[in-house]
Amino acid sequence: MTTVHLERNDDNVAVAQTHLAFIRFHNRVVDSLPESVPPALRFSRARELVTKHYQWMIRTDYLPRVCASDVLDDVFDNGRRAFEVAAEAAAVPTMPIEFSVGTFRLGHSMVRSAYSWNRVRDANITLDQLFRHSAKGGDLDGNDRLASTMIADFRRLYDFGQAGPFAVDETRLNRAMRIDTRLVARLRTLPGGTFGAPDVAPGDPQSNLAFRNLVRARMVKLASGQQMADFLLDECGVALARLTKPQILKGENGARLDSLTPAQEQAVAADTPLWFYILREAELNRGKLNGVGARILSETFHRALEGSRDSIVRDPGWRPTLGGDGGRFSMVDLLLFAFEENVRLLAPLEAERRSPA
Repeated sequence: MTTVHLERNDDNVAVAQTHLAFIRFHNRVVDSLPESVPPALRFSRARELVTKHYQWMIRTDYLPRVCASDVLDDVFDNGRRAFEVAAEAAAVPTMPIEFSVGTFRLGHSMVRSAYSWNRVRDANITLDQLFRHSAKGGDLDGNDRLASTMIADFRRLYDFGQAGPFAVDETRLNRAMRIDTRLVARLRTLPGGTFGAPDVAPGDPQSNLAFRNLVRARMVKLASGQQMADFLLDECGVALARLTKPQILKGENGARLDSLTPAQEQAVAADTPLWFYILREAELNRGKLNGVGARILSETFHRALEGSRDSIVRDPGWRPTLGGDGGRFSMVDLLLFAFEENVRLLAPLEAERRSPA
């Protein structure tokens, strides 16, 4: 089977290793098909199974972790109100710029500064090292293969507590940071390769991820948080609460704006960049998207799932057949299936330690 290589997967080792896991999942699904499935149909059958299980994981495992459940359930139960409302269900969906340039950059606030990566790299591998050990992010010393010491122990990246013997000690779990208006310090100076530019001098804002997000939004004339709130409230009839000036400026244990002049405070509070606005909403909602951010995220994912060639939205009676019990299929279930419930595959370096001499 030909593997499609996407340059974006080389940004850092965490993304690259996750890409590998999905390739393994696909291949395992192909191998698990009954022999009765004709060769000419095996790829399409596998694609449908992979796609729908992935969508189920997104809908039931990922989205509820980052988005207010009442908004999410309203969109998936009652339909969209703002985005491609009249679209034919099976038509190819688009992606709103308010999602790609604003809301979905929520993940930047969830990045940790260091990770417990595997048995060898147990004492917190830095974010800088995750960049450096990838093709785009840094220096592979002329070697196009990942160093064996950088192979991920997936049990540290996802909570395998539900899987009994596969779980690791809580202190070794790399839980995501709360969604809020803060980024870890390392994201102030990205390696030039990750954004297609030569290395820039320390302190140059070109390498600051927050700066890049805000500049890109301004370049495309992205709507502000207030404009999106007005649109959803007045034109779409979505019930949500606008953030107040004190909420925008003060937040809750997030980015401090004390250094702004009164005029700058007034400008930010009246015309808040969408990315900052949705992060402030989440910050005030215990780390989950709410209001404007929750609505954009839910509707975009709903439309993407609905318009997919194989769709659990258009096939509401479908249920997972791989992995979890009782219709459950989480990211942990996906990984267990992909790696054949074998710790030697999930965590090769840990398995190496356990092997007899």
